[in-house]
Amino acid sequence: MQSALRITTKVLPGNKIEIELPQAEIGDDVYVIVILPSKAEPKRRSAVDILNELPGRRLFKTAEEVDKYLKEERESWER
Repeated sequence: MQSALRITTKVLPGNKIEIELPQAEIGDDVYVIVILPSKAEPKRRSAVDILNELPGRRLFKTAEEVDKYLKEERESWER
C-alpha cells in the first residue's frame, strides 16, 4: 500500500523548504508535491471610496457647489 504524508512547513531563507520523513530510509525515492496557498486578491476600491478615506474633508459635497465655486472664480478674473 502506498503511504502519504501531509506536512505543513515554512519557506526558509533562500526560498527553500525542509521536510523530515521519519518513516523513510536514506536512498528511498519520494515524490514531493508543493501546493501554494491561494492569496486573497486585494479588494478593489472605487476612487470615491479612496477620496472619502483621506484625512480632512472634501471641499465640495455636490456638483452644484463646484459649479458655483467655478462661476465665482471666473467672475473674479474679469474684475
